[in-house]
Amino acid sequence: MTTHEVVPGVWVASRVDPAPADPHPQDAALAAGMPRWRAEEFLAGRAVLRGLLADVLPEAARAPVVPGANGKPALRGWPEVGVSIAHDRGAFAAGVAPGHAVGVDVQLPPEPLEDAVLRRCVRRGLAEVRELAEPERAVEFAWIWTAQEACVKAEGSGLSGSPWTIDVPYGHGAGTWRGFRWRLLREESGIPLSCAWKELP
Repeated sequence: MTTHEVVPGVWVASRVDPAPADPHPQDAALAAGMPRWRAEEFLAGRAVLRGLLADVLPEAARAPVVPGANGKPALRGWPEVGVSIAHDRGAFAAGVAPGHAVGVDVQLPPEPLEDAVLRRCVRRGLAEVRELAEPERAVEFAWIWTAQEACVKAEGSGLSGSPWTIDVPYGHGAGTWRGFRWRLLREESGIPLSCAWKELP
């Protein structure tokens, strides 16, 4: 697992290896009723979150993870600590941010990348992205999508927040949306990974 402090007080961790064999009892209980593939995915995501908590906020590392507003994960007993979990086809990420709302997303490049999806999600820079050869085109799309998805996860709206409408210009590494700051973690991750955050009132 690799850990990065995006800005002071906002941390992101990611990894591509399976979950450890000793999950939190609550996580294990929730996974018990899931299909095997979903349970493995679920436990791996929770393990990244708990590993990150153990590194940066160890006193909260064993707290139950519960659904908050709109299903966004939250730590019971720690309402001031923002958390987020993401996974995609064996890649896992989590965010922890005391005093902030936070969202993270990780995305492996889609194969194939449909042009309709590209047109829907990429606004400024669409022509330039279209000119890229594969697989670079799919990689750049994935970077843009992770920032869009991280924003709506930080807001707590998820897909109902229409992430594809968020303007993440091609070639830009950071920006803002509805008071949230977002950043593509290009220097920290070889897999498209982004984080969005906003200080709590």
